Amino acid sequence: MSHSAWRSLGGVRIVVCCLLFIHGSSRFLTNGVADFEQFFLAHHLPAFGAWLVTGMEILGTPLLAAGRWVQPLALYFAAELTMGVILVHAQHGWFVVGGGSNGMEYSVLLISVLLAVATAPPTRPRESALEGVTA
Repeated sequence: MSHSAWRSLGGVRIVVCCLLFIHGSSRFLTNGVADFEQFFLAHHLPAFGAWLVTGMEILGTPLLAAGRWVQPLALYFAAELTMGVILVHAQHGWFVVGGGSNGMEYSVLLISVLLAVATAPPTRPRESALEGVTA
């Protein structure tokens, strides 16, 4: 992977982290965790899972954005979003807006980005002395 591609993927990683952080923060600040707990219970999942997901979105995303524990955190968030697709979005179809509502297209995009981040080389590539030189 070239240095510029590695930097670009890092920029996309930061944007995805901002989106997930805002999602978790909004849920926390609007007392939406209580409703989220009820959602978990309705799906026979432990209520503390709502706090785990919210906490990971608030505390895990800054670490991921900073380049810490990239692979495990990116895989965790990809799995979290996959569960959201299975439990919520797939039943509404593909489109988030336009051809439908609350579908899975946005989540699939985020999952794809997170999987790309998780599988990218963990360290910055060394710049070649010939990089950018054309014949």
